[in-house]
Amino acid sequence: MLLKINPYNPQERAIERVVDIIQKGGIIAYPTDTVYGIGCDIMNKRAIEKIYSIKQRDKNKPFSFICPDLKDISKYAKVSNFAYRNMKRLLPGPYTFVLTGSKLVPKMMLTKRKTAGIRVPNNAIALALASTLGHPIISTSATHPDGKVFEDPSLLHDYFINIIDVVIDGGPVPGAPSSVVSLIDDIPEIIRHGAGDIDIFE
Repeated sequence: MLLKINPYNPQERAIERVVDIIQKGGIIAYPTDTVYGIGCDIMNKRAIEKIYSIKQRDKNKPFSFICPDLKDISKYAKVSNFAYRNMKRLLPGPYTFVLTGSKLVPKMMLTKRKTAGIRVPNNAIALALASTLGHPIISTSATHPDGKVFEDPSLLHDYFINIIDVVIDGGPVPGAPSSVVSLIDDIPEIIRHGAGDIDIFE
């Protein structure tokens, strides 16, 4: 199903319809402030395994996930004063922050070092989904097997028609990946230079 949702003022009923699909273990594709993402409920192991299969990804490489706001991050990760100050300056925005995960995060979502990648994207649809669901949503880019990202939601829908339950058409997205910054032990480490200004860490 391809579902058009207003990217600036998402219709509540449409968001609730998608969240209902997520709660039933569904897989969705949705816009972020970087690329279109593929996601599901972070608490649904079977749905997460389906996304590993779609992405043909090694299970030792956990996906990052979306929280609706900075306050929510502190439930799922250990957030020091240093990390909070820096994230507050940049979020919502095109960043993935690597932090030590809390006990609320399922083990399969943590690296061997018990870290997790967390996003608060500057996209009203993605934030409304996570907020309405009440749990974080998996965030991994919707890509062709060759790694090229889908920028057009209708092409994404046609490609994944038998695999993804709903593709949200939230209009065009920038098409660049997020910058990934580790804040473990209050030592900023830039893991990937992507969208967003990360000069404050250099």
